[in-house]
Amino acid sequence: MSAEAANPGATSRRRGRTRLDLRRIGRVALLGPTSRDRLPDAIGHVADAHRAHHPDADLTILHRAYVLAESSHRGQMRKSGEPYITHPLAVTLILAELGAETTTLTAALLHDTVEDTDVTLEQVRSEFGEEVCYLVDGVTKLEKVDYGAAAEPETFRKMLVATGNDVRVMSIKLADRLHNMRTLTVMRPEKQARIARVTRDVLIPLAERLGVQALKTELEDLVFAILHPEEYEHTRALIAADASAGDPLNAIADEVRKVLREAGLAAEVLVRPRHFVSVHRVRLKRGELRGTDFGRLLVLVAEDADCYGVLGELHTCFTPVISEFKDFIAAPKFNLYQSLHTAVASPDGEVAEILIRTHQMHKVAEAGVVALGNPYTPTDGAEPAVEGERADPTRPGWLSRLLEWQESTPDPDTFWTSLRADLAEDREITVFRSDGGTLGLPAGASCVDAAYAQYGETAHRCIGARVNGRLATLSTVLSDGDTVQLLLAHDIGSGPSPEWLDHARTPAARIAITSWLSAHSQDEAPASGGPGGRPRESRPAGGSAAPAPGIGTSVPRGAENVVVDLPDATVRLAGCCTPVPPDAVTGFAVRGGVVTVHREECPAVGRMQARGREPVGVRWLATGDCRVTLVAESFGRPRLLADLTEAIATAGAAVVSATVEPPSEQRVRHTYTLQLPDAAGLPALMRAMRAVPGVYDVSRAQHPATA
Repeated sequence: MSAEAANPGATSRRRGRTRLDLRRIGRVALLGPTSRDRLPDAIGHVADAHRAHHPDADLTILHRAYVLAESSHRGQMRKSGEPYITHPLAVTLILAELGAETTTLTAALLHDTVEDTDVTLEQVRSEFGEEVCYLVDGVTKLEKVDYGAAAEPETFRKMLVATGNDVRVMSIKLADRLHNMRTLTVMRPEKQARIARVTRDVLIPLAERLGVQALKTELEDLVFAILHPEEYEHTRALIAADASAGDPLNAIADEVRKVLREAGLAAEVLVRPRHFVSVHRVRLKRGELRGTDFGRLLVLVAEDADCYGVLGELHTCFTPVISEFKDFIAAPKFNLYQSLHTAVASPDGEVAEILIRTHQMHKVAEAGVVALGNPYTPTDGAEPAVEGERADPTRPGWLSRLLEWQESTPDPDTFWTSLRADLAEDREITVFRSDGGTLGLPAGASCVDAAYAQYGETAHRCIGARVNGRLATLSTVLSDGDTVQLLLAHDIGSGPSPEWLDHARTPAARIAITSWLSAHSQDEAPASGGPGGRPRESRPAGGSAAPAPGIGTSVPRGAENVVVDLPDATVRLAGCCTPVPPDAVTGFAVRGGVVTVHREECPAVGRMQARGREPVGVRWLATGDCRVTLVAESFGRPRLLADLTEAIATAGAAVVSATVEPPSEQRVRHTYTLQLPDAAGLPALMRAMRAVPGVYDVSRAQHPATA
C-alpha cells in the first residue's frame, strides 16, 4: 500500500485534492495551450494558489513558461500513464501553495525541459532571464553516460553548490522529489526502496535544515510506508482507531480558547494532528499512546509579545509540565524555526502539548526558506552585492560549512558517504556562541565539532574552550543550550593532533582534521592542541641556533646533545617521538635546511623511507643527566603553581629556577629550568606536567629561565 493511498486525515484529503486536480490538469494538458490572451486552464490551480500569497503577482511569465513546457514535453508520458506535463505542473503547484514567488514557479514549470527535451539553457536564459536559467540549471541532472556510477553523487554535489548561491534550487528539488514519491508506486519495488533510501538520507534532512516542514513531514510518511510497511500499517491502524474514539484535544482546545478570550488575548487555537512518523516516534518513546498524543494544540497570535502573554495565561490557568518548555523564539533553531513549546495538564489529568507562535512564524515553520521569497529583493539597509557575486542572505551557515568540506572531497564515493553521514546526524542541540550567535550540532558533538562549525579551517589553531564560563577540554561533549567560547592560539602554524579525530562527531570536522594531517606529515607538523587543549608530543624543540661541536652544525636549545652528518644544518627533535639520550636515532632533511631527529622505531621513519627519503646520520654527544628549560602554558586558576611543582618533583626532576609571567587573557605562562637525573625521563616529565588540570601546552623553551 502506498503512503498516499493509506494516509488518512487532513494530509490524505490534501493529497486527494491534489490527485483530482492533477487528473483534470492531465486532461487539459492533452489539449495543449489555449489562446495567447487567456491563462491556460491547466495552470489555473497554480495561479489561484500563487495569487493567495501574492495578490499582485504578474502571471504573464508563468503563461509563457507553461506554453514552452507543454510544447516541449508534448508526447512524453510518465510511467503512470499521465502526460509528462502533469509533473512540472504538480511541482509548481506544491511550491505555489507554500508561497514561493514567481521566479521560483517559472523555473519549476521549466525544471525538466533542459534535461528531457530539446530546450537549451541558452534558450531559457534568453526568454526568461538569468535567475530562471540558474535555477533550471541547478536542478538539471548530470548524464549517466558522462559520469557513470558517479552521476547521482555528482548531481547532488552540483545542486548543493548551486543551492549555496540560491536556496531556491533546493526548494524546487524538494518539491520535485515529493511529487515523484507520491507517484512512486508505479516503479519496481527495488527501485522504490532505493529512491526512498536516498530521500531518507539526503532530501529529508535537507528539507529539515531548510525549514520546509510541510515537505519534510510528507516525505517522511511516504518513505515510512515504503521502507517500513508493517510499522506504517500498525501506525495507520492506531490513528484510525483514535479518530473513531473521539479527540480529547478538542475539549482542551475549547478550554484554552475560553482562557485566552477572558484574558483579552486575540488568538487562533487549532488542533494540529501529528503525521504518521511523529505518532510512530511518540509510541516508541512512551510505549502506550494517550488520546492527546495523536496531535498538538497550535496557538497563533499577531505579535511576538502575545506569545509570551499566552504562555503566562496557560501556565497560570493550567498545570504546566515544566520539563516540556522550550523557547525557540528567543533562541531560534538553526533552520529559522521559531515557537514556544510547552505542555499543560487539564483538570481531568489530560496532558496536551502546545505550540505558540505568530502567524508569520507559522508561515516560516511550514515553508522555511520558501517563505522568504526572492533572496535578491533588496531590503532597507542591506549591503549592495559585489559585482559578479551572487549574494544570498538566506544562505544558512550549515550549508556554507557543508560546501567548504565538499571541496576537500573530490572523490564522488567519499563525498556521497560523507554527505549522507553528515545529513544523518539529527541536529538535536543548539549551542550558543560567545559572540551571541548559535551553532546547530548533532547530539554528542564535542568542542572540536563546535570549533570547526564556527571557524572552519581556522579551528586548526584551537587550544581550549570555555563551556558555560568554565574551562573545558576540546573533548568535552556539549549539551543543548550550552554556551561555548573557543580559544585559538596566535601561532598560525598550529594544527590538530590525530587524537582530535576521536572526539569529532561531524564529517566537516573529521574531513578538515584528516586533510590537515595528510598535508602535514608528523615530522614536519607544527605544534598543535590535543583533545584536551594540550598538544601531542610533536611540539619541536625550537629557538635560536647556537654553535655546537661537530661538523659545523647549528643546534637550537633542547637539541644541544645531538650532532648530524650534514653541514650547516639546524637540528630539531621530532615531536612525534621525542628522542632523548640514549635513544637510537636517525634524521631526515626537511624544509628550511632543518634536520628532524626521530627515534629509529618511530612510524614516521618508515613512512619517510617508503617515500625514498635518504636518512641523515645522527648521534648523541652525551648521555646521563641533563638540564632542560620547559614552558608550561595554562589557563589561570588557584593552586596551579603548587600542582605543577608537585608534578615536577614527583617525576624526579629538580627545579633550578622558575618564572611566572603576568596573566594575559586568563592565560598564564610558567617557565622552569629543570635538572633531570636521566634524559630518558624527559617525555614522562612533560606528560606529567600536561596532565595538570588547566595546562594546555608544555614545550622546550627558546632561552633558559632567569634564576
